[in-house]
Amino acid sequence: METRAPFVIVGAFVLVAIAAVFGFVYWLHNAGGLGPRATYHVQFEGSVPGLLVGAAVLFNGIRVGEVSELGLAPGKPRGVNATISVAATTPVRADTKVGLEFQGLTGVPVITLEGGMQVAKTGDVPTLVAEPGAGQGMSQAARDALRKVDSVLTENSGALKDTIANFKVFSEGLARNTGKLDGIVAGLERMTGVTAPPAKITYDLRALQNQGPAGKSVNVQWAIPEPTAVAMLDTQRFLFSPAQDYPGFSEAMWADSLPKLLQARLIESFENYDLAHAPLRMAEVGQAEFQLVIDVRRFRVAVDAKPAAEIALSARIVDKNGKVVASRLFEESEKFASVTPPEAAIAFSEAFGRIAKDVIAWTVQAY
Repeated sequence: METRAPFVIVGAFVLVAIAAVFGFVYWLHNAGGLGPRATYHVQFEGSVPGLLVGAAVLFNGIRVGEVSELGLAPGKPRGVNATISVAATTPVRADTKVGLEFQGLTGVPVITLEGGMQVAKTGDVPTLVAEPGAGQGMSQAARDALRKVDSVLTENSGALKDTIANFKVFSEGLARNTGKLDGIVAGLERMTGVTAPPAKITYDLRALQNQGPAGKSVNVQWAIPEPTAVAMLDTQRFLFSPAQDYPGFSEAMWADSLPKLLQARLIESFENYDLAHAPLRMAEVGQAEFQLVIDVRRFRVAVDAKPAAEIALSARIVDKNGKVVASRLFEESEKFASVTPPEAAIAFSEAFGRIAKDVIAWTVQAY
């Protein structure tokens, strides 16, 4: 029994192998490309770069066969003949369009078939004629287009040269008469009532000056980050309460957005107090011992009664661990006579100067 066991195993293996071979042949015949086939001749006028025997044939984008033969057309130096073998069920007609496409990044050529309505005569092997330029690649098409452009430019070189010369004369004439043209445009603007928009006038805050000898100093590295503010206060415009328009303020603007302007002038005020121990901006320092965090509450012209410049800043001293060491609200106002940009800017500088003085004294005492 033990002697016969290996022979039984060998026999079973042979039977399985024979069945697998028959199954493979059956699959290849019915689904692997050896089923009923139809053969067609294809004529190309021009080169077919890269096309090889075995290349795919696509009908409406679906692979239906392959190229079985390929050769030069007798008596036609520019002609190429190809024979394709496709599935018999492929609806190829006498007027089916034939083309050559290049697929993928490597540009593998395949023959493409599309549409068609006319039925060929029974028994004939239909001959399909490819569209003119079907084998032309993108690079060849680009070269042909450039060649045509170059031909057009060559034929019209004289006219182009004259046109360029005329443009040069015209531009030189404009350059010589710039002043006259400006005068003409200005005259037209006066006649039509259209004038150029007035230029913007920039105003600045004045930092605190002449504070006398520095008292207590901050002997650590510290910083003033850009103050926070609501969107309405993040502007260069003069703000009013109640909100309304005043003559002259549409052309007036601060030198920077209010948070950045306040940061710059506070740092400058600390530098005027003690330059050696003045704060830095956060972008200029890595790890600061503490920060003076400012939030802009108000920065506006109040016009309820007599006009006044109002400033309110919330200040917090925050150590490097994020702990709030001290906090305080600073508020100041400065009245002025008439609602004009220059007087408003002076009033804001006066109010800011008093706030800066208080902020400096409070900061050096708190830390």
